[in-house]
Amino acid sequence: MKDVAPMHGLSAPSEWIVRWSHLLAPGASVLDVACGAGRHMQWFAGRGHPVTGVDRSPEAIEAAGTFGRTVEADIESGPWPFTGQAFGAVVVTNYLWRPRMADIVGAVAPGGVLLYETFAVGNETVGKPSRPDFLLQPGELLAACAGLRVVAYEDGFIPEPARFVQRIAAVRPAAPDAGQPARHLLKGN
Repeated sequence: MKDVAPMHGLSAPSEWIVRWSHLLAPGASVLDVACGAGRHMQWFAGRGHPVTGVDRSPEAIEAAGTFGRTVEADIESGPWPFTGQAFGAVVVTNYLWRPRMADIVGAVAPGGVLLYETFAVGNETVGKPSRPDFLLQPGELLAACAGLRVVAYEDGFIPEPARFVQRIAAVRPAAPDAGQPARHLLKGN
């Protein structure tokens, strides 16, 4: 996969997110969990998707606000701000808070996509995060997505920058379409 260049002073979007962006329906709404300065909000807004970002940092929310709707909320110690809402895509990178995993997966609308990438066990040998609370156990992300159709999954080591990750692209099944199976294209970017 080609390197993705940084956009307007932000770090580049995750190559995993870019690679699987084609799974989103045109114009699908996107929720970016722990959005930071909004690198993925910018990526999806630039492709015509209405975006919402949530983060507990006021500085991050201010930066991300130029790309779409933002919600300042501490989802680790406060309520889930999206109860009863569903999105065409939910994006999570470099973030893990297990008590919210069901809410995150539950926010994926029928026919919607979950794109998730974060650190895994083994990362403690190469850097931060190193606490087990912030590292996925083998197969943990797959188990969390049990109600979704997994299109792609990886669990392993990336040398540059050195890190252990798990990442998934998964789709919530929509209503069956005349007996035809869903066609989730397995393409690069």
